[in-house]
Amino acid sequence: MKNPLTVTALSNGLKVFLKEIHTAPIISSWMWYRVGSRDEVQGRTGISHWVEHMQFKGTPQFPANMLDKAISREGGTWNAMTYLDWTAYYETMPAGKIDLALRLEADRMVNSRFDENEVASERTVIISEREGNENDPLFLLGEAVQQAAFRIHPYHHEVIGDMADLHTMTRDDLYSHYRAFYIPNNAVMAVAGDFDTPSMLARIRELFEPIPAGPQPVRVARPETEQRGEIRLSVEGPGSTTYLQVCYRFPAASHPDFFPLIVLDSLLAGPSNFNMFSGGISNKTSRLYRALVDKEYAVGVYGGAQATVDPFLYSIVLTVHPKRKAEETLAALDREIERVRREKVTKAEIARAIKQAKALFAYGSENITNQAFWMGYAEMFANYGWFESYLDRLAAVTVKDVQRVANEYFRPQSRVVGTYVPLEGGQA
Repeated sequence: MKNPLTVTALSNGLKVFLKEIHTAPIISSWMWYRVGSRDEVQGRTGISHWVEHMQFKGTPQFPANMLDKAISREGGTWNAMTYLDWTAYYETMPAGKIDLALRLEADRMVNSRFDENEVASERTVIISEREGNENDPLFLLGEAVQQAAFRIHPYHHEVIGDMADLHTMTRDDLYSHYRAFYIPNNAVMAVAGDFDTPSMLARIRELFEPIPAGPQPVRVARPETEQRGEIRLSVEGPGSTTYLQVCYRFPAASHPDFFPLIVLDSLLAGPSNFNMFSGGISNKTSRLYRALVDKEYAVGVYGGAQATVDPFLYSIVLTVHPKRKAEETLAALDREIERVRREKVTKAEIARAIKQAKALFAYGSENITNQAFWMGYAEMFANYGWFESYLDRLAAVTVKDVQRVANEYFRPQSRVVGTYVPLEGGQA
C-alpha cells in the first residue's frame, strides 16, 4: 500500500508535499529553493553557496550559537547543500520535536541577519574551502573541463565560485541575493514521516502563509551554443597520478532521452546515483570496468550523470594505470564507446543495466529522509511525477533506444577531453 501523499500550494505560492510514513517515530522536513550556481553572473559566482552558509548564522529569534545545540539536544540532524539549480535545507527530528525545524525554516526564510562580521568570517571559511579544493587534482581538472564546455551558460563556473568573486562580494550583494530568491513562491517544502496530515498542514499554514510572496526572480537566460569540434585540454599540478575526464553533452532531466542515457550509463560505467544520501553499488560488471580496469588501462573508472534543469554533461573519469600513458587509456575508452555506438547491445545486457539502475534508485528511496528528499528534489528539475514514473520509464528502454542515444550524444565532435598531468615533486 502506498503511503498517503498530499500536495498543495499555500496562498503565497509555497508548494507543500506531505507524505505520512509511520514506520518509525521520526519526521524529515526539507525546504528547497530554486536557486543555484546557474542563477549567478560574473562577479557574483559562488553567491548562492555563500548565502546558504549565512543561513546558519542566526536570526533574532534563533541566534547562531543556539541553533546547533537546540537541534542536537532534541536528537535531530540538519544540514544544507547548494548545487547547480537549487539550494536545500533539511532537518530530520524525532516526531514530537519537528516543530522546532518548522519554526526555524519559516523564520530564516525572512529574518536571517547577514551580520557584517559574520559575512567577513564566512568569507575566510569559503576561501579556505576553495583553496582546499585546489589541492585536489580532480577538482582542478573538473573545473577546467566545465569551463571549456560552457562558454556562455552559467553552468560555466563551479558552485563554490571563482576566487576573484569570493574576495570582492559584499554583505549587500549576499543580502540582495537572499531577498530575491528566498521567497515562498520560489520554494518547495517536503515533509515525510510520522505525522497526521491535517495537523501538519495546519501548522505549516500557520507558520508560512503569513510570509508574503515576492516578485518572480529574474533568471539568467544564456543558452549554450552548439560545440563545433572536440575540445582537448590539460591541467598540470602536483602529484604522481594521471587522470582523464571525458565529458559528453547530456540532456536536461526532463528530456525523454534522459532515461535511455541512464541505461547506457549503467551499461558502460555502472549506474549514477542521484541521491547523495545513499551509497553506490559496485560497477565491476560494467563494460568500461572490464575493458579498462581489468585490462590495466586504468586503476579506476566511474561515470557521472546529473539531473539538471538545462543540458549539462555526462562525465567519465579515469585514473590512468601507472604503466600506461594517458593516450593509451583514452584510446581504450574510445574503442568501447565506438563499440556501443556501432554494435547492437544484447537484450540481456540491457536487462542487467536496467536492473542495476533500478536497484540503486530503490536503495536511495527507502528511508524517511530519502522519501522527503525526493519529493522536493524532483520538483527542482522536473516534477514529482518524474520520481514516481522513474522505474517504469527505465523498464521501457529498448536496445534500439540505447544505440540511438549512444550515436546521438556520444559523438567525438561534441565532447571535452581533459587530462591531469602530474608534476612529481613540483608545484602546481
